[in-house]
Amino acid sequence: MKKENETKSLRFFGIPRLLPWLVPFRKRMLAMAVLGVLSSLVDAVYPLFNRYALDHFVVGKTLDTLGIFLALYIAVLILQVVDNYVTTYWCGKVEMGIDEALRNAAFSHLQTLSFSYFSKYSVGYLHARIMSDTESIGSLCAWHLMDVVWNGAYLVCVLILMFALDAGLALRILPLLPIAALLIWYFQKKLILLNRKIREANGKITGDFNEGITGAETIRSLAIGDLVQDHFEEDADSYRSLGIRAGRTSSLFVSAVTMFSMFALAVVLYQGGNLTLSGLLKVGTLSAFMSYAVGMMEPIQNLVRTFSQLIAIQANIERLTGLLATESDVTDTKEVVEMYGDVFHPKRENFEPLCGDVEFRDVSFHYPDGEEMVLSHFNLKVPRGTNVAIVGETGAGKSTLANLVCRFYEPTGGEILIDGRDVRERSQMWLHSNIGCVLQTPHLFSGSVRENLRYGKPNATDEEIWQALDLVSAGDVVRRMEHGLDSEVGEGGDLLSLGEKQLLSFARALLSDPRILILDEATASVDTVTEKKIQNAIRKIIQGRTSFVIAHRLSTVVDADVILVVKDGKIVEQGTHRELLRRKGYYYELFTRQFEETAMDLA
Repeated sequence: MKKENETKSLRFFGIPRLLPWLVPFRKRMLAMAVLGVLSSLVDAVYPLFNRYALDHFVVGKTLDTLGIFLALYIAVLILQVVDNYVTTYWCGKVEMGIDEALRNAAFSHLQTLSFSYFSKYSVGYLHARIMSDTESIGSLCAWHLMDVVWNGAYLVCVLILMFALDAGLALRILPLLPIAALLIWYFQKKLILLNRKIREANGKITGDFNEGITGAETIRSLAIGDLVQDHFEEDADSYRSLGIRAGRTSSLFVSAVTMFSMFALAVVLYQGGNLTLSGLLKVGTLSAFMSYAVGMMEPIQNLVRTFSQLIAIQANIERLTGLLATESDVTDTKEVVEMYGDVFHPKRENFEPLCGDVEFRDVSFHYPDGEEMVLSHFNLKVPRGTNVAIVGETGAGKSTLANLVCRFYEPTGGEILIDGRDVRERSQMWLHSNIGCVLQTPHLFSGSVRENLRYGKPNATDEEIWQALDLVSAGDVVRRMEHGLDSEVGEGGDLLSLGEKQLLSFARALLSDPRILILDEATASVDTVTEKKIQNAIRKIIQGRTSFVIAHRLSTVVDADVILVVKDGKIVEQGTHRELLRRKGYYYELFTRQFEETAMDLA
């Protein structure tokens, strides 16, 4: 597998996929290329100044035209400085512009993808796609492009000038160029593969550090410090060995290129020296040839290295363009988008009020990454204002129905109706703007308490915010904070406890005044006293709203209008609390077991 991946990474066929994002920068990139050619031409001309100086001022022993020579030399020097400044400035702008365009496109596209995509890929993977890959591609389209243009144009200019000065001597040097290119290519390939292995080894060491720090308590409690240390030392030793191999290969590479440069110089000195002694070649021309012979090795080396980097960046291009080409499992039709807008441009003026009638009509469903049916021809009518509880053991699949109601997934068969219409006839934005969700793992955004709550209602007043906080027993928590509503919650809310984050997320959902309320283990992260307060608040809040309460503790849902019992990802029972107890089925078994466990805890 490793060899297959390494071979694939040495191919080069992805840049055309980037064209839609490169087109806006085409004029600037073309100007960069022109300036790069001009810069290479200037660099190629410098040895001609030395040639003239040697032949005219040194050998000819005259200072005639010295003023014109100096003026022209200084003018060329100024031209090169200006050219380099403008080119560097534009390269930076193109790099940052392409970075921004690709990152905006990738981030925006992620907002349109369904939940199934995020269940397949980790946060670290997606973060790398947006940050690392876009940075590499931006560098490719700016600096690597300039490297190719400058080095390629310089080689062409040098070859033309060498043939113009002395075609015979140029023909003696020309066969050395492809040999040098092959030599450099061989070492570059070796270095690319070694550097890839070094990055992988470095990633392992980073992971070891992360686990050693975040898992310090577990490591000590299990007394496995020696095992963890041995594992870290193995990875560190592998990293050291790879680094030594890369250093040895790099040293050989530099030595080989230097040796070849000296060989090319020796050819020029031998052949050109004989011609000079015979009077067939001037000293200045020999000096120019020597400069070109040595100077050609660096552009060849740079070209090979640049093309090697282009090939390595192919993987970045494929990953990022693959992300941008990914289609969501849940999409709105063109007719729906035309009527209601999309997630970034919603036409709220066309949004109809949502009342809250929900119906599952012959719904079948299996997750995109599975084949087993979770729901099969399921039917359920939930009139507006109904409190539906979904219960079952941990991992039973209780969130499936809520995910379907929220249209995070599409049913495999059948249809889900909201207020008598298939949810696919209206936009996702219309639906989501009328649903309030409190998830088992709460998430807060960086910023203040006020800013986080206003995600539920952007124009909410402080009075409305305090009402929502007090309703879920979070008001006292915020009042105890040093800056009240202006208190920072930290990245992901890490300045707060898990229970405090849950309370704030609850208040945020309520502030949006949703017609459908989804509570996914919403009280799982709070203490018993706070849980009772929230349960009392929930009884008031759900009045007039359709609610789906996912719960593990059955004591919290005994008053639900209908209870759906989930086992092994399927609904096995449904009814009220009393009806299910009378049947003495699976719900009765769960309720009895929890009652006994609670009694034992109290004892």
